[in-house]
Amino acid sequence: MARINYQFEDPAMLPRSVEHPCLGKSLLEVTEECGIHLSSNCGGVCACSTCHVYVHGGGEYLEEISDKEEDFIDRAINPKLESRLACQCIVLDDRAVIDVTIPDQRRIIGHEH
Repeated sequence: MARINYQFEDPAMLPRSVEHPCLGKSLLEVTEECGIHLSSNCGGVCACSTCHVYVHGGGEYLEEISDKEEDFIDRAINPKLESRLACQCIVLDDRAVIDVTIPDQRRIIGHEH
């Protein structure tokens, strides 16, 4: 099982680590399966930027960024070099260790929680 270490920009959220079978799944799927909310207004089909995350470690265990993903990252709130869309981060190794920061979801239109 892969380990995903979550940090949150929202000060009300505490860091969390999960071990989960991730091979072939997107970070968005894994995050939701682990009970962590991450906005995805388009349903995870790379048509918005609401599932924007920062991948600080373990990027080598994820599918490479596509041109389409890069275009949508430019529309995200506060994009950085380590920005990715969680719906496009397919886990390639079930032994991965991935460090992710989830931006403050309260700033996203359509945010549910």
